[in-house]
Amino acid sequence: MKKRNIVLKNIVLTIFIFGGFIACDKDFASLDSDVINPDNAINFSTDVEEYPIITYNHEIGPVRTNGLSSYLLGYSFDPVFGASTSNFVSQISPSVFDPTFGDNIVLDSVILTVPYFSRLIETDSIGNGTYEIDSIFGNTPIKLSIFENNYFLRDFDLNSEFSDKQKYFSNRSTSETNFISPSELEGELFYENDQFLPRKEEIILTVIDTTTNEPLISNRLAPAIRVNLYDPDENDTFWQNLIFDKEVEPELSNLNNFLNYFRGIYFKVESADINGTLMMLDFTSADANITLYYTSDVETETDTDTEATQEAGTYILNFIGNQVNFFDNNFFPIPTGDEINGDEKLFLKGGEGFMAIINLFNGDDEGNSPEFEEFKNNYNENGTVKRLINEAYLEFYVDQTTVQSQEPDRLYIFDLNNNITLIDYVFDQSVNETTTKLDHLVPLQRVDDDPDGQGIKYKIRITQHLNNLAFKDSTNVKLGLVVTTNVASINNFELQDQTGILKSLVSGEILSPRSTVLHGNNTPNQDKKVTFKIYYTEPDN
Repeated sequence: MKKRNIVLKNIVLTIFIFGGFIACDKDFASLDSDVINPDNAINFSTDVEEYPIITYNHEIGPVRTNGLSSYLLGYSFDPVFGASTSNFVSQISPSVFDPTFGDNIVLDSVILTVPYFSRLIETDSIGNGTYEIDSIFGNTPIKLSIFENNYFLRDFDLNSEFSDKQKYFSNRSTSETNFISPSELEGELFYENDQFLPRKEEIILTVIDTTTNEPLISNRLAPAIRVNLYDPDENDTFWQNLIFDKEVEPELSNLNNFLNYFRGIYFKVESADINGTLMMLDFTSADANITLYYTSDVETETDTDTEATQEAGTYILNFIGNQVNFFDNNFFPIPTGDEINGDEKLFLKGGEGFMAIINLFNGDDEGNSPEFEEFKNNYNENGTVKRLINEAYLEFYVDQTTVQSQEPDRLYIFDLNNNITLIDYVFDQSVNETTTKLDHLVPLQRVDDDPDGQGIKYKIRITQHLNNLAFKDSTNVKLGLVVTTNVASINNFELQDQTGILKSLVSGEILSPRSTVLHGNNTPNQDKKVTFKIYYTEPDN
């Protein structure tokens, strides 16, 4: 009996603390009780209630893709969704203006380097590094071509009288009516590989020892795209004319002149295999650049004369300014979402793909419904707390008979009306060695807990969101559900079409190459139907 009284006192104390927390934001009447009197203590019970939910598909239109933290490049085929190609264009800038190159310049190579996202996990006894790559999806070749870009990527929108930043969209456009022609992007061809396949190994650079004529290791680089853009047989004078012949000219004197003079690099991808490979690339890395390696005669002063000596030099061009992803999709038809009854299956695909819309309590356009009113009345009556929400969550079961590709580890849910995270995202401070928000956005449960096992279900806790609906008179907004490559990547990027319910997307969705298919609320498989449950505590009357 003593233990029972202690437990009861703890429950009562917890309720008073919770009630005090709520009262900080709004004046509520406390529970009418004599709970502080041990002789008249109130009994409490816990239970679970399931509420109606409507879930349906929504196609994602063109989205702004300039200003992302990283970019996708490659081709992939998803047996459920179809084919998707990601191309990329970027401005570049010299690291040094008004350079001095010397005389009798001989160009050796023009090396483009773009690192993958990787981490060093082991170094052996002779210094060879082993890396773990988390940015390559797929393992079959693609056709990769790299061109001079001839389209000027301006900073400001001409239609706004230069007051707004220019937006570039995933469908190769700057607005619904202005499109960028592929011919403007495909200038001088620098590099072409019909069977390009990313290498995950460490890159080892060597030089020849002049005394022994043996190669010596000069540097070790993390895995990256590393290709030579200089072909003496194809563009033997291009780089000479572009850079070295402009040594004292205005083109190399400042950034604006150079950006107008040389408009950047365009990466074009085409399919070379039915499956292909997608890469996430870090163009912001200090190691991402184009380096011109050359030798020239440089005059040096001696005590008696001026001598010309041949020296090696480098000139570095960095990726900067406007950078844009272009998506070319050839998707299979996805059923149009049924807003009234909900859909059998929910199709989620990253990029300019597909998402799901969630309507809690079967609300109307304003979020109101008899079910929503019943919920509020069950928890709050004229400012008096009737029930306490212990946990509220959504569960989405994977349609294992449909999914045929690598599934995302987690999904991201957001307030679709206001394009913001849920309050649960803000409250969740959980973290492990690789990620955050583990309580709110629970990782995918997989068969046998195998990291590569087939997905079973996703769980998303929305307890604080439901508390706001019950106790703060918040609007029952519609929610968006998307795949994500990183739950911390929540910067919003505008859709081109601002007339629909979806106005923007988080960067984590735009950069995700993954997809999944979930059972919706209208699935014939009742055991896998999406569920919306609330566990609560209430005093016994």
